[in-house]
Amino acid sequence: MDDVLIVGAGPAGAIAGLVLARAGARVRLVDRADFPRDKLCGDTVNPGTLACLRRLGIGEAVDARGLRVDGMLVTGERGAAIQGRYPGGLFGRAILRRDLDWLLLQQAVQAGCQFDPHVAVRDAIVDASPHGPVVVGARVGHSGSTRELHARVTIAADGRRSTVAFGLGLARHPDVPRRWAIGAYFESVRHVSDTCLTPETVNAETAERAEPKPSLRVPRVLRCTSVLGEMHVRRGRYIGVAPVPGGATNVCLVKPSHPADGDLRDPAVLLTRELARDPLLRDRFAHARLIAPPVVLGPLAVDVRPAAIDGLLLGGDAAGFIDPMTGDGLRFAIDGGALAASAALDALAHGWPGVHARLAARRRREFGGKWRFNRALRALVASPRAVDVAAAAAPLAPSAAQAEKDELEDLFGELESEAASAPEEAVHYECPNCHGIVNEDDTVCPHCHVTFEG
Repeated sequence: MDDVLIVGAGPAGAIAGLVLARAGARVRLVDRADFPRDKLCGDTVNPGTLACLRRLGIGEAVDARGLRVDGMLVTGERGAAIQGRYPGGLFGRAILRRDLDWLLLQQAVQAGCQFDPHVAVRDAIVDASPHGPVVVGARVGHSGSTRELHARVTIAADGRRSTVAFGLGLARHPDVPRRWAIGAYFESVRHVSDTCLTPETVNAETAERAEPKPSLRVPRVLRCTSVLGEMHVRRGRYIGVAPVPGGATNVCLVKPSHPADGDLRDPAVLLTRELARDPLLRDRFAHARLIAPPVVLGPLAVDVRPAAIDGLLLGGDAAGFIDPMTGDGLRFAIDGGALAASAALDALAHGWPGVHARLAARRRREFGGKWRFNRALRALVASPRAVDVAAAAAPLAPSAAQAEKDELEDLFGELESEAASAPEEAVHYECPNCHGIVNEDDTVCPHCHVTFEG
Protein backbone atom coordinates (compact mmCIF):
# COMPACT_ATOMS: atom_id res chain seq x y z
CA MET A 1 0.00 0.00 0.00
CA ASP A 2 1.21 3.50 -0.84
CA ASP A 3 1.28 6.24 1.75
CA VAL A 4 -0.30 8.70 -0.68
CA LEU A 5 -2.15 8.25 -3.96
CA ILE A 6 -2.34 11.47 -6.01
CA VAL A 7 -4.95 11.58 -8.76
CA GLY A 8 -3.80 14.06 -11.41
CA ALA A 9 -0.21 14.93 -12.31
CA GLY A 10 -0.71 18.60 -13.20
CA PRO A 11 0.92 21.38 -11.16
CA ALA A 12 -1.03 20.72 -7.94
CA GLY A 13 -0.47 16.97 -8.06
CA ALA A 14 3.18 17.22 -9.07
CA ILE A 15 3.98 19.75 -6.34
CA ALA A 16 2.14 17.69 -3.73
CA GLY A 17 4.10 14.64 -4.84
CA LEU A 18 7.39 16.54 -4.79
CA VAL A 19 6.86 17.80 -1.22
CA LEU A 20 5.68 14.40 0.03
CA ALA A 21 8.47 12.43 -1.61
CA ARG A 22 11.09 14.79 -0.23
CA ALA A 23 9.60 14.13 3.22
CA GLY A 24 10.05 10.38 2.75
CA ALA A 25 6.48 9.33 1.89
CA ARG A 26 5.73 6.57 -0.61
CA VAL A 27 3.83 8.41 -3.34
CA ARG A 28 2.06 7.20 -6.48
CA LEU A 29 0.97 9.77 -9.08
CA VAL A 30 -1.57 8.69 -11.70
CA ASP A 31 -2.95 10.59 -14.69
CA ARG A 32 -5.12 9.68 -17.65
CA ALA A 33 -2.61 11.41 -19.95
CA ASP A 34 1.03 10.88 -20.72
CA PHE A 35 3.40 13.81 -20.39
CA PRO A 36 4.34 16.16 -21.86
CA ARG A 37 0.84 17.09 -23.02
CA ASP A 38 -0.90 20.28 -24.13
CA LYS A 39 -3.13 22.19 -21.73
CA LEU A 40 -5.39 25.21 -22.19
CA CYS A 41 -4.00 27.99 -19.99
CA GLY A 42 -2.86 31.59 -20.13
CA ASP A 43 0.75 30.30 -20.03
CA THR A 44 1.80 33.00 -17.55
CA VAL A 45 3.50 32.41 -14.22
CA ASN A 46 3.10 35.57 -12.15
CA PRO A 47 5.68 36.72 -9.55
CA GLY A 48 3.79 35.12 -6.65
CA THR A 49 3.77 31.76 -8.39
CA LEU A 50 7.42 32.12 -9.32
CA ALA A 51 8.26 32.84 -5.68
CA CYS A 52 6.52 29.59 -4.65
CA LEU A 53 8.61 27.68 -7.17
CA ARG A 54 11.80 29.34 -5.98
CA ARG A 55 11.06 28.26 -2.41
CA LEU A 56 10.83 24.71 -3.73
CA GLY A 57 14.15 25.07 -5.51
CA ILE A 58 12.82 24.89 -9.07
CA GLY A 59 12.50 28.56 -9.99
CA GLU A 60 15.71 28.59 -12.02
CA ALA A 61 14.43 25.82 -14.28
CA VAL A 62 11.34 27.93 -15.07
CA ASP A 63 13.51 31.01 -15.63
CA ALA A 64 15.54 29.07 -18.17
CA ARG A 65 12.48 28.11 -20.19
CA GLY A 66 10.23 31.17 -19.93
CA LEU A 67 10.06 34.72 -21.27
CA ARG A 68 10.35 37.49 -18.72
CA VAL A 69 7.04 39.30 -18.08
CA ASP A 70 7.37 42.69 -16.39
CA GLY A 71 3.73 43.51 -15.72
CA MET A 72 0.21 43.58 -17.04
CA LEU A 73 -1.70 45.75 -19.49
CA VAL A 74 -5.46 46.10 -19.02
CA THR A 75 -7.53 47.86 -21.69
CA GLY A 76 -11.16 48.90 -21.87
CA GLU A 77 -13.37 48.62 -24.89
CA ARG A 78 -13.12 52.35 -25.72
CA GLY A 79 -9.33 52.49 -25.96
CA ALA A 80 -8.24 53.43 -22.44
CA ALA A 81 -5.53 51.39 -20.75
CA ILE A 82 -3.92 50.78 -17.40
CA GLN A 83 -0.40 49.44 -17.09
CA GLY A 84 0.64 47.65 -13.91
CA ARG A 85 4.40 47.12 -13.52
CA TYR A 86 5.58 44.61 -10.97
CA PRO A 87 7.42 46.64 -8.31
CA GLY A 88 10.84 46.10 -6.79
CA GLY A 89 12.36 44.27 -9.73
CA LEU A 90 9.79 41.46 -9.57
CA PHE A 91 8.81 39.70 -12.76
CA GLY A 92 6.87 36.71 -14.01
CA ARG A 93 7.47 34.22 -16.78
CA ALA A 94 5.55 33.21 -19.89
CA ILE A 95 5.99 29.47 -20.36
CA LEU A 96 3.93 26.85 -22.17
CA ARG A 97 1.89 24.74 -19.78
CA ARG A 98 3.10 21.72 -21.72
CA ASP A 99 6.66 22.57 -20.68
CA LEU A 100 5.85 23.75 -17.15
CA ASP A 101 3.80 20.68 -16.23
CA TRP A 102 6.43 18.33 -17.64
CA LEU A 103 9.15 20.13 -15.70
CA LEU A 104 7.21 19.88 -12.41
CA LEU A 105 6.38 16.22 -12.97
CA GLN A 106 10.02 15.40 -13.68
CA GLN A 107 10.99 17.08 -10.41
CA ALA A 108 8.42 14.96 -8.54
CA VAL A 109 9.68 11.73 -10.13
CA GLN A 110 13.29 12.65 -9.39
CA ALA A 111 12.28 13.19 -5.75
CA GLY A 112 10.98 9.62 -5.58
CA CYS A 113 7.36 9.61 -6.82
CA GLN A 114 6.11 6.72 -8.92
CA PHE A 115 4.26 8.03 -11.97
CA ASP A 116 1.69 5.89 -13.82
CA PRO A 117 0.44 7.50 -17.07
CA HIS A 118 -2.64 6.45 -19.06
CA VAL A 119 -4.48 5.58 -15.84
CA ALA A 120 -8.07 6.84 -15.68
CA VAL A 121 -9.66 7.01 -12.23
CA ARG A 122 -13.22 5.65 -12.16
CA ASP A 123 -14.16 6.55 -8.59
CA ALA A 124 -12.93 6.70 -5.02
CA ILE A 125 -12.93 3.60 -2.83
CA VAL A 126 -14.96 4.47 0.26
CA ASP A 127 -15.09 2.23 3.33
CA ALA A 128 -17.20 2.59 6.47
CA SER A 129 -15.64 3.27 9.86
CA PRO A 130 -16.97 4.01 13.36
CA HIS A 131 -16.31 7.71 12.64
CA GLY A 132 -17.97 7.78 9.23
CA PRO A 133 -16.87 7.15 5.65
CA VAL A 134 -13.17 6.97 4.85
CA VAL A 135 -11.50 7.04 1.43
CA VAL A 136 -8.92 4.28 1.10
CA GLY A 137 -7.86 4.72 -2.52
CA ALA A 138 -9.34 4.73 -6.01
CA ARG A 139 -10.56 2.33 -8.70
CA VAL A 140 -8.69 2.91 -11.93
CA GLY A 141 -8.98 1.70 -15.48
CA HIS A 142 -6.09 0.87 -17.77
CA SER A 143 -6.15 -0.92 -21.15
CA GLY A 144 -9.73 -2.09 -20.63
CA SER A 145 -9.20 -3.52 -17.14
CA THR A 146 -10.12 -2.17 -13.71
CA ARG A 147 -8.09 -2.44 -10.55
CA GLU A 148 -7.90 -0.90 -7.12
CA LEU A 149 -5.11 1.31 -5.81
CA HIS A 150 -5.06 1.59 -2.04
CA ALA A 151 -3.37 4.32 -0.02
CA ARG A 152 -3.53 5.81 3.46
CA VAL A 153 -4.18 9.23 1.92
CA THR A 154 -5.75 10.09 -1.45
CA ILE A 155 -5.26 13.56 -2.90
CA ALA A 156 -7.68 14.49 -5.68
CA ALA A 157 -5.79 16.91 -7.92
CA ASP A 158 -7.57 15.90 -11.11
CA GLY A 159 -8.77 19.31 -12.21
CA ARG A 160 -11.97 21.30 -12.40
CA ARG A 161 -13.90 18.28 -13.69
CA SER A 162 -12.51 16.10 -10.92
CA THR A 163 -13.80 12.54 -11.20
CA VAL A 164 -13.23 12.09 -7.48
CA ALA A 165 -14.90 15.32 -6.31
CA PHE A 166 -17.87 15.05 -8.68
CA GLY A 167 -18.27 11.34 -7.97
CA LEU A 168 -18.53 11.97 -4.22
CA GLY A 169 -21.00 14.83 -4.71
CA LEU A 170 -18.50 17.43 -3.55
CA ALA A 171 -18.51 19.48 -6.78
CA ARG A 172 -21.05 20.74 -9.29
CA HIS A 173 -21.39 23.26 -12.10
CA PRO A 174 -23.67 26.10 -10.92
CA ASP A 175 -26.39 27.46 -13.18
CA VAL A 176 -24.68 30.86 -13.24
CA PRO A 177 -22.24 32.07 -14.32
CA ARG A 178 -21.83 29.93 -17.44
CA ARG A 179 -18.60 31.09 -19.03
CA TRP A 180 -16.44 29.20 -21.48
CA ALA A 181 -12.82 29.67 -22.50
CA ILE A 182 -11.60 29.37 -26.08
CA GLY A 183 -7.82 29.29 -26.40
CA ALA A 184 -5.37 28.96 -29.27
CA TYR A 185 -1.86 29.79 -30.40
CA PHE A 186 -1.19 32.24 -33.23
CA GLU A 187 1.92 33.12 -35.16
CA SER A 188 2.87 36.44 -36.83
CA VAL A 189 1.20 38.60 -34.17
CA ARG A 190 2.41 42.15 -33.66
CA HIS A 191 2.97 42.76 -29.97
CA VAL A 192 2.74 45.92 -27.93
CA SER A 193 6.51 46.28 -28.04
CA ASP A 194 6.57 46.46 -31.84
CA THR A 195 3.28 48.30 -32.38
CA CYS A 196 3.07 52.09 -32.40
CA LEU A 197 -0.52 53.10 -31.86
CA THR A 198 -1.54 56.74 -32.07
CA PRO A 199 -4.80 58.51 -31.30
CA GLU A 200 -5.32 58.91 -35.03
CA THR A 201 -4.94 55.16 -35.56
CA VAL A 202 -7.61 54.34 -33.05
CA ASN A 203 -9.92 57.09 -34.27
CA ALA A 204 -9.69 55.70 -37.79
CA GLU A 205 -10.35 52.21 -36.51
CA THR A 206 -13.47 53.30 -34.66
CA ALA A 207 -14.79 55.80 -37.18
CA GLU A 208 -17.15 53.21 -38.63
CA ARG A 209 -19.29 53.33 -35.48
CA ALA A 210 -22.57 55.01 -36.25
CA GLU A 211 -22.68 57.14 -33.11
CA PRO A 212 -20.05 59.91 -33.12
CA LYS A 213 -17.48 59.46 -30.34
CA PRO A 214 -15.13 61.94 -28.71
CA SER A 215 -11.47 61.57 -29.57
CA LEU A 216 -10.05 58.43 -27.98
CA ARG A 217 -6.82 58.84 -26.08
CA VAL A 218 -4.37 55.96 -26.27
CA PRO A 219 -1.95 56.17 -23.31
CA ARG A 220 1.77 56.00 -23.85
CA VAL A 221 1.70 52.60 -22.20
CA LEU A 222 0.59 51.11 -25.52
CA ARG A 223 3.86 52.23 -27.05
CA CYS A 224 6.15 50.83 -24.34
CA THR A 225 8.84 48.27 -25.16
CA SER A 226 8.39 45.96 -22.14
CA VAL A 227 7.05 42.42 -22.35
CA LEU A 228 3.61 42.53 -20.73
CA GLY A 229 0.75 40.19 -20.20
CA GLU A 230 -2.45 41.62 -21.64
CA MET A 231 -6.08 41.53 -20.57
CA HIS A 232 -8.53 43.27 -22.88
CA VAL A 233 -11.81 43.72 -21.02
CA ARG A 234 -14.89 44.03 -23.18
CA ARG A 235 -18.57 43.99 -22.32
CA GLY A 236 -19.35 40.56 -20.89
CA ARG A 237 -16.09 38.99 -22.03
CA TYR A 238 -12.34 39.41 -22.02
CA ILE A 239 -9.40 38.45 -24.21
CA GLY A 240 -6.02 37.48 -22.77
CA VAL A 241 -2.93 37.81 -24.95
CA ALA A 242 0.53 36.54 -24.00
CA PRO A 243 3.68 35.95 -26.05
CA VAL A 244 5.24 32.55 -25.37
CA PRO A 245 8.66 31.06 -26.09
CA GLY A 246 9.21 30.11 -29.70
CA GLY A 247 7.55 33.16 -31.20
CA ALA A 248 3.92 32.09 -30.80
CA THR A 249 1.19 34.03 -29.04
CA ASN A 250 -1.36 32.59 -26.63
CA VAL A 251 -4.86 34.02 -27.06
CA CYS A 252 -7.70 33.11 -24.72
CA LEU A 253 -11.25 34.40 -25.04
CA VAL A 254 -13.60 33.97 -22.06
CA LYS A 255 -17.26 34.63 -22.74
CA PRO A 256 -20.74 33.64 -21.54
CA SER A 257 -22.40 30.73 -23.25
CA HIS A 258 -25.49 28.54 -22.99
CA PRO A 259 -26.61 25.16 -24.39
CA ALA A 260 -28.12 26.68 -27.54
CA ASP A 261 -25.08 28.88 -28.24
CA GLY A 262 -23.90 28.11 -31.75
CA ASP A 263 -20.64 30.05 -31.43
CA LEU A 264 -18.82 27.18 -29.76
CA ARG A 265 -19.54 24.87 -32.68
CA ASP A 266 -16.80 26.62 -34.65
CA PRO A 267 -14.36 28.07 -32.10
CA ALA A 268 -11.82 29.09 -34.75
CA VAL A 269 -14.38 31.33 -36.45
CA LEU A 270 -15.48 32.72 -33.08
CA LEU A 271 -11.95 33.56 -31.97
CA THR A 272 -10.84 35.15 -35.23
CA ARG A 273 -14.10 37.14 -35.40
CA GLU A 274 -13.59 38.54 -31.91
CA LEU A 275 -10.04 39.59 -32.76
CA ALA A 276 -11.05 41.08 -36.10
CA ARG A 277 -13.78 43.25 -34.60
CA ASP A 278 -11.68 44.57 -31.72
CA PRO A 279 -10.29 48.05 -32.51
CA LEU A 280 -7.13 47.61 -30.42
CA LEU A 281 -6.33 44.09 -31.58
CA ARG A 282 -7.43 43.66 -35.17
CA ASP A 283 -4.46 45.38 -36.80
CA ARG A 284 -2.06 43.42 -34.62
CA PHE A 285 -3.72 40.16 -35.71
CA ALA A 286 -4.31 41.16 -39.33
CA HIS A 287 -1.62 38.79 -40.62
CA ALA A 288 -1.74 36.29 -37.77
CA ARG A 289 -2.38 32.62 -38.42
CA LEU A 290 -3.74 29.91 -36.17
CA ILE A 291 -1.06 27.33 -35.44
CA ALA A 292 -3.52 24.64 -34.37
CA PRO A 293 -7.29 24.36 -33.82
CA PRO A 294 -8.56 26.15 -30.70
CA VAL A 295 -9.31 24.32 -27.48
CA VAL A 296 -12.65 24.90 -25.72
CA LEU A 297 -13.11 24.58 -21.98
CA GLY A 298 -16.27 25.07 -19.97
CA PRO A 299 -18.39 25.78 -18.19
CA LEU A 300 -15.69 27.33 -16.04
CA ALA A 301 -17.52 27.86 -12.77
CA VAL A 302 -17.36 25.01 -10.27
CA ASP A 303 -18.85 25.02 -6.78
CA VAL A 304 -16.88 22.78 -4.45
CA ARG A 305 -18.07 21.57 -1.06
CA PRO A 306 -14.90 20.08 0.42
CA ALA A 307 -16.39 17.70 2.97
CA ALA A 308 -14.19 16.46 5.80
CA ILE A 309 -13.94 12.86 4.60
CA ASP A 310 -11.11 11.01 6.28
CA GLY A 311 -8.56 9.71 3.82
CA LEU A 312 -9.30 12.38 1.20
CA LEU A 313 -7.80 15.79 0.44
CA LEU A 314 -8.53 18.08 -2.53
CA GLY A 315 -5.90 20.09 -4.39
CA GLY A 316 -5.67 22.47 -7.33
CA ASP A 317 -8.78 23.10 -9.42
CA ALA A 318 -10.46 20.10 -7.78
CA ALA A 319 -10.59 22.23 -4.61
CA GLY A 320 -12.25 25.15 -6.44
CA PHE A 321 -11.70 26.55 -9.92
CA ILE A 322 -10.26 30.07 -10.25
CA ASP A 323 -11.16 32.22 -13.24
CA PRO A 324 -8.11 32.28 -15.58
CA MET A 325 -8.00 36.08 -15.59
CA THR A 326 -4.82 36.94 -13.67
CA GLY A 327 -2.57 33.91 -13.71
CA ASP A 328 -3.44 33.19 -10.09
CA GLY A 329 -4.84 29.78 -10.99
CA LEU A 330 -1.28 28.44 -11.13
CA ARG A 331 -0.47 30.14 -7.83
CA PHE A 332 -3.43 28.43 -6.16
CA ALA A 333 -2.53 25.10 -7.76
CA ILE A 334 1.13 25.17 -6.71
CA ASP A 335 0.62 26.61 -3.25
CA GLY A 336 -2.50 24.50 -2.81
CA GLY A 337 -0.59 21.36 -3.76
CA ALA A 338 2.04 22.14 -1.14
CA LEU A 339 -0.67 22.76 1.48
CA ALA A 340 -2.38 19.46 0.63
CA ALA A 341 0.97 17.70 0.98
CA SER A 342 1.51 19.25 4.39
CA ALA A 343 -1.98 18.13 5.46
CA ALA A 344 -1.24 14.61 4.19
CA LEU A 345 1.95 14.47 6.25
CA ASP A 346 -0.07 15.66 9.25
CA ALA A 347 -2.60 12.85 8.74
CA LEU A 348 0.10 10.22 8.23
CA ALA A 349 1.84 11.24 11.44
CA HIS A 350 -1.08 12.01 13.75
CA GLY A 351 -4.30 10.68 12.21
CA TRP A 352 -7.22 12.61 10.75
CA PRO A 353 -8.77 14.56 13.68
CA GLY A 354 -8.52 18.27 12.87
CA VAL A 355 -6.64 17.82 9.59
CA HIS A 356 -9.38 19.24 7.34
CA ALA A 357 -10.07 22.19 9.66
CA ARG A 358 -6.38 23.09 9.81
CA LEU A 359 -6.05 22.81 6.03
CA ALA A 360 -9.12 25.03 5.48
CA ALA A 361 -7.72 27.62 7.89
CA ARG A 362 -4.35 27.63 6.11
CA ARG A 363 -6.05 28.01 2.74
CA ARG A 364 -8.04 30.99 4.03
CA ARG A 365 -4.90 32.65 5.36
CA GLU A 366 -2.96 31.97 2.19
CA PHE A 367 -5.61 32.68 -0.43
CA GLY A 368 -8.30 34.86 1.16
CA GLY A 369 -6.92 38.16 -0.12
CA LYS A 370 -6.31 36.74 -3.58
CA TRP A 371 -9.86 35.36 -3.80
CA ARG A 372 -11.22 38.84 -3.10
CA PHE A 373 -8.78 40.37 -5.59
CA ASN A 374 -9.91 37.95 -8.29
CA ARG A 375 -13.57 38.75 -7.63
CA ALA A 376 -12.74 42.43 -8.07
CA LEU A 377 -11.06 41.72 -11.39
CA ARG A 378 -14.02 39.67 -12.58
CA ALA A 379 -16.26 42.64 -11.81
CA LEU A 380 -14.39 44.48 -14.59
CA VAL A 381 -15.99 42.15 -17.10
CA ALA A 382 -19.43 43.10 -15.81
CA SER A 383 -18.47 46.81 -15.88
CA PRO A 384 -15.64 47.40 -18.39
CA ARG A 385 -16.40 51.13 -18.23
CA ALA A 386 -14.43 51.14 -14.98
CA VAL A 387 -11.19 50.63 -16.91
CA ASP A 388 -11.90 53.64 -19.14
CA VAL A 389 -12.85 55.82 -16.16
CA ALA A 390 -9.78 54.88 -14.18
CA ALA A 391 -7.41 55.47 -17.09
CA ALA A 392 -8.99 58.81 -18.01
CA ALA A 393 -8.81 60.03 -14.42
CA ALA A 394 -5.24 58.97 -13.84
CA PRO A 395 -2.90 59.11 -16.88
CA LEU A 396 0.04 56.81 -16.25
CA ALA A 397 3.66 57.68 -16.88
CA PRO A 398 5.72 54.67 -17.98
CA SER A 399 8.45 55.45 -15.42
CA ALA A 400 6.12 55.60 -12.40
CA ALA A 401 6.00 51.87 -11.65
CA GLN A 402 4.90 52.11 -8.03
CA ALA A 403 2.31 54.79 -8.83
CA GLU A 404 0.88 52.54 -11.52
CA LYS A 405 0.69 49.66 -9.04
CA ASP A 406 -1.11 51.94 -6.57
CA GLU A 407 -3.57 53.03 -9.25
CA LEU A 408 -4.41 49.43 -10.06
CA GLU A 409 -4.83 48.59 -6.39
CA ASP A 410 -7.09 51.62 -5.90
CA LEU A 411 -9.20 50.62 -8.88
CA PHE A 412 -9.59 47.04 -7.73
CA GLY A 413 -10.32 48.23 -4.19
CA GLU A 414 -13.18 50.37 -5.48
CA LEU A 415 -14.55 47.35 -7.34
CA GLU A 416 -14.69 45.18 -4.19
CA SER A 417 -18.25 46.15 -3.33
CA GLU A 418 -19.44 45.54 -6.89
CA ALA A 419 -17.62 42.21 -6.96
CA ALA A 420 -19.21 41.07 -3.73
CA SER A 421 -22.68 41.31 -5.26
CA ALA A 422 -21.78 40.07 -8.74
CA PRO A 423 -23.17 36.65 -9.75
CA GLU A 424 -19.71 35.10 -9.83
CA GLU A 425 -18.11 32.01 -8.36
CA ALA A 426 -18.27 31.91 -4.57
CA VAL A 427 -15.79 29.94 -2.51
CA HIS A 428 -17.40 27.83 0.19
CA TYR A 429 -16.29 25.37 2.83
CA GLU A 430 -18.00 22.75 4.88
CA CYS A 431 -17.88 23.26 8.65
CA PRO A 432 -15.90 20.29 10.06
CA ASN A 433 -18.16 20.30 13.15
CA CYS A 434 -21.76 20.48 11.84
CA HIS A 435 -21.06 20.09 8.08
CA GLY A 436 -22.99 23.26 7.28
CA ILE A 437 -21.82 25.46 4.39
CA VAL A 438 -19.74 28.52 5.35
CA ASN A 439 -18.26 31.33 3.28
CA GLU A 440 -14.55 31.80 2.66
CA ASP A 441 -14.27 34.74 5.09
CA ASP A 442 -16.26 33.25 7.96
CA THR A 443 -14.32 32.79 11.19
CA VAL A 444 -17.35 31.47 13.09
CA CYS A 445 -19.80 28.89 11.70
CA PRO A 446 -23.23 30.58 11.32
CA HIS A 447 -24.92 27.25 12.05
CA CYS A 448 -23.21 25.75 15.10
CA HIS A 449 -21.12 28.82 16.10
CA VAL A 450 -17.86 26.91 16.38
CA THR A 451 -14.79 29.13 15.87
CA PHE A 452 -12.41 28.14 13.07
CA GLU A 453 -8.67 28.00 13.55
CA GLY A 454 -6.72 30.79 11.88
